[in-house]
Amino acid sequence: MQIFHIATAADWADAFAAGEYRVSTLGVTIEQEGFIHASTPQQVQPTASRFYAAVTDPLVVLVMRTESLEAGGVPIRFEDAGNGELFPHLYAALPVDLVDEVRPAAFDDAGTLAF
Repeated sequence: MQIFHIATAADWADAFAAGEYRVSTLGVTIEQEGFIHASTPQQVQPTASRFYAAVTDPLVVLVMRTESLEAGGVPIRFEDAGNGELFPHLYAALPVDLVDEVRPAAFDDAGTLAF
């Protein structure tokens, strides 16, 4: 299954240099949150609109496959976000080589995250 994580381009650049991504969400590390937030294909647009619409820094979308993550030692749990909707959470730092694609992302005039 394909899942997504929205990141700032700067956070991804830092992760790429370090070899692993450790940001849970905007300004929060995996150590602080306990996991890295991710979204299914159906969840990425609502997540982008809710949490990233006001971000002025360049964004990227990390594209991953759950099978590759689990085979690479990154546990994933689908957990309730408090509204009955299950979101994928990564319970380990993300090795950069387990990311299938890094897509530049930006909001279009309609407020949709294009990536």
